[in-house]
Amino acid sequence: MTRTTRAIALAASLCACLSAGLAAAEPVHGIALYGEPKYKPGFSHFDYVNPNAPKGGEVRQAVLGGFDSLNPFILKGNAAAGLALLFDTLTIASDDEPFTRYGLLAETMEIAADRASITFTLRADAKFHDGSPVTVQDVAFSYKMLKEKGSPHYRSYFGDVTAVETPDARTITFRFKDGTNRELPLIIGEFPVFSAGYYANRPFDQTSLDAPLGSGPYKVKAVDANRSITYQRDPNYWAKDLGPQKGHHNFDTLRYDYYRDDGVALEALMAGDLTLRQETSSSRWATAYDKPPVRQGLIQRTEIGDSSPRGMQGWVYNTRRPIFADRRVRAALAYAFDFEWTNKTLSDGKLIRTASYFDNSELRARGLPQGDELALLEPFRGKVPDEVFTQEYLPPQTDGSGNIRDNLRTALRMLREAGWTVKDNKLVNAEGKPLTFEILIDNQAFERTTLPFIKNLEQLGVTATLRLLDVAQYQKRIEAYDFDMMIGIFPQSISPGNEQRDFFGAHAADIPGGRNLAGIKDPAIDALIEQVIYAPSRAALVTRTRALDRLLRWGHYVIPQFHGRTTRYAHWDFYGRTGVETLQRESFDRWWWDAEKAAATQAKKGK
Repeated sequence: MTRTTRAIALAASLCACLSAGLAAAEPVHGIALYGEPKYKPGFSHFDYVNPNAPKGGEVRQAVLGGFDSLNPFILKGNAAAGLALLFDTLTIASDDEPFTRYGLLAETMEIAADRASITFTLRADAKFHDGSPVTVQDVAFSYKMLKEKGSPHYRSYFGDVTAVETPDARTITFRFKDGTNRELPLIIGEFPVFSAGYYANRPFDQTSLDAPLGSGPYKVKAVDANRSITYQRDPNYWAKDLGPQKGHHNFDTLRYDYYRDDGVALEALMAGDLTLRQETSSSRWATAYDKPPVRQGLIQRTEIGDSSPRGMQGWVYNTRRPIFADRRVRAALAYAFDFEWTNKTLSDGKLIRTASYFDNSELRARGLPQGDELALLEPFRGKVPDEVFTQEYLPPQTDGSGNIRDNLRTALRMLREAGWTVKDNKLVNAEGKPLTFEILIDNQAFERTTLPFIKNLEQLGVTATLRLLDVAQYQKRIEAYDFDMMIGIFPQSISPGNEQRDFFGAHAADIPGGRNLAGIKDPAIDALIEQVIYAPSRAALVTRTRALDRLLRWGHYVIPQFHGRTTRYAHWDFYGRTGVETLQRESFDRWWWDAEKAAATQAKKGK
C-alpha cells in the first residue's frame, strides 16, 4: 500500500471506530478527536515516562523581563512564569497521540450521541491545596469567570457553549449550539479549575501577588516580585498516583529567576546559578556554548526531536496600518530578508526556512491543490489570490553571498506596481509620503537577524527602525495593536482547531489583547477556519488545514523566518530522562533528579 492509501484506510478505520463509540454514548475514561484512546481504563502511566522516577532535586530557569501578578487569567499585569502548575484541569492530554484527553479532575466523560453536549463526573478525592474538595460549583465558577472576565481567547474558545448544568454534586454538563464542532468536547476540559470559595472575597479580575488556591502538583513557596518565584512540589498532591500524572512533576522545587538580558541569563547558567535553559537561538546554540562547564561535561546539551508542527515565526505586518494594507507591498518587502546568508553567517547552517504555518507535519500544503483540497478552494476562486491555484508559496531565496541585488530589483518592481516610486533615494507613495515603519522587539537576541534585514530595506529606499522595549511595555503595545511590525509566533498542534479563530479570524482582529496580531479580516480564511474546526475525520482535517495554509501563506501576513529541527536544552548534568520521542514536544516535567549524577557533577565542579 502507498502512504496515501494507508492514510485513507486508517482514516476510514478511525472514523468507523469513532462512530461505533458515539453510538454507545456511555461514560469513558478518555476521548480522542478521531478514533479511540490508546490507553485503556485504569492505565498505570503513559509509555513515555518513567513511572518510578525519584522525587527530589530542583530546576532553576531564567525568564526575561519581570512580573507583578500571580493572576495568569487576565490581561492586567504581567503574570509570573509557571503558574499553570498550581491548577488542575478536568482532563489532560497524552503526548504520544494526535489529540486525546484523559480524565484528571474528571473521573469519566460522556459525549452525547449527537455530540451536542459533554458530561463530566468529578473524582470524589479531588482536592485543593487546603484540603477542600473540588466541586462542580468550582468548575462552573471557573468557566464563568474565564469567559466573562478572563483573557479574550477564552471567550472565543467557549463561543459555542450554550449552557452549563450541574444536576448533582459530582456531575457537570456543557451544552453546545450543535454537535458539529468535533473538537469542542475535548477542549472544554482544558481550562484551569480554581476555587470559587477562594474568590468569594477577592476580585477575580484584579492583579495580586497573593498565591491563589489551586489543586495542582505544586504550590507557591516564595515570591520576590520582578525577581523570582519558587514553587514547591506538594507531597500530598491528590493525583500523584493517577495514570495521567504518574512519572510527571518529579522535582521538589522549581524556581524562575528574572533577567533583563538574555546574555546575562546564559552566563548565570554557566556559573551554576541556573540549572536548565531551553535555547531558542540557533546562533547561540552554535557559538555561545564553548565554555569551560560545557567542555568539562558539567553542562550537557540535549537536542530532542518530535513530530509536532513548527508553526510560524516571522516579522508580522500589522495590516491595520495603511502602509501594510496592500498585499503587494507585504509581498515585496519579504525579498529584503536574506535567510540563506543569515543561516550561514549567524547560525552555522542549522536553521530551516519556514514556508508554512504547519511546517514539519503532514498539515503543510505542498505542490498545487488537487482533489478534495481543490474542490474546497474552488468556491473562493476570484476572491483569493490567483496564486493559490497556480503556485506553491515558497519564500524568496538568495545564493547566501550577501548580495541580494536580484531580490531587491524584484521587490522594487513590485513596489512600483503598487504605486511607490523612488525619490531622493526614498520610497514614496503618490502623496509623497515615505515608506517608513518601526519594528518592535522585546529580546535583544532578535537584533542579530533584524538589523541586517533593516539594512537591506534601506537599499530599497525603505526606512525601518528597530525598537527594543522591556517586556511590560512591549506587551502593552502588542495588546493594543500599537505597532507596525513585530516578531510573532503562531504555535500549532497536530490537531488544529478552535485556536485558529484567535490567530486568524476576523472576529479577533479588533479585540484588545487578542492573538490575531496581523489584523486579518478575510471571509475566505474565516470560512476555511470553520471548515477545519468542523472537520468530520482526520483525512478531512488534513485537507482543510492545507487549504487554510495556502490562503495564509499567499496573504503575505508575515515574512517567514525559520525554525529548528529539535528542541534544545542546556542543563547541568543533574537530570535523568527516558529519551522516548513523542508526537508532541518534550517538556522537562518528564525529567527527574538523578542523585548519583548530581553528586558526581557537584564533586567535579568543586575541583
